[in-house]
Amino acid sequence: MIWIAVAAITLLILLYIWSSCLLFYHEEAEALHSDESKCFDEACRSIIIRQGADKAVLMIHGYPTTPAMYSYAAERMKGEGYDVYAPLIPTFGADWHDFEKTVFSSWYGWMLEYYDHLAASYSSIYVIGTSMGGAMALKIAEERNNARAMAIIGAPVVYNSFFRDHVVTSWSSYAARIAGIFTSSIGAGIVTEKPDSNDGNEDWKGYKGLFPKQGASLVWNLRTIRKNLWKIRTPLLSIHDRGDRTVPFANQGIIRNETDTEAEFLETEMGDEFLHTHHALLMYRSVQEGLMDRIISFFSSHSV
Repeated sequence: MIWIAVAAITLLILLYIWSSCLLFYHEEAEALHSDESKCFDEACRSIIIRQGADKAVLMIHGYPTTPAMYSYAAERMKGEGYDVYAPLIPTFGADWHDFEKTVFSSWYGWMLEYYDHLAASYSSIYVIGTSMGGAMALKIAEERNNARAMAIIGAPVVYNSFFRDHVVTSWSSYAARIAGIFTSSIGAGIVTEKPDSNDGNEDWKGYKGLFPKQGASLVWNLRTIRKNLWKIRTPLLSIHDRGDRTVPFANQGIIRNETDTEAEFLETEMGDEFLHTHHALLMYRSVQEGLMDRIISFFSSHSV
């Protein structure tokens, strides 16, 4: 009996290591196609503003939200004479059953193609990315060197890195890969508003619940993004709130220490009176104007 117990414990330990370290993890990027007819709310659709400008800004939304987070920012950039593109990544903001079938590599492949098309169409291209969108912006900068400048907000480059960086975003994510064996989602659903929130966050739209496969995919891809931070040569403005409850503020320090480009780092420190996670900063009425002033100024200082 003791050997059975030892074997069972050993198997559980190996299974946990397999999940937490993502051993032998691999994913294939499948081509995605945009179909916004499936959007669960009109506000989830892409924000596209063309006004014949020779410069454009690409705004990349986070996980698992939608371009609605950029409603204010898009109008500000329009007022500064930019053509604005805040596309909805396919399977976001629509049917979470479709979302369950996709991974980060597919989302990023679609976004990189979108970026390349814009870069070929405008004399100057700029990028704003929030959360996962910020991580995507960093990856674009690692693989391309043709953006004038970019701004990232609450961007993760590590998820759980307890021993190296003392960063743990979620202890439960260590078991996400195991959970993915048994279920594709936990408590999944659609969110059209957050009435118990404030400061603009009550208008948040996206998916709720846990998606083990997609979470593991994001964690795995962040490792490569961090590994290649040194390749970035695009001027960078990184903004992060010290009390961010979604992406630990320690990510700001990692980006600061491991990039080798012209960069500015801005910290906010929002109070506890705000009923949100201090993460999607450009949504929040209390800080969005000042932050957009800073982003616009940074982009202007890197114009032709």
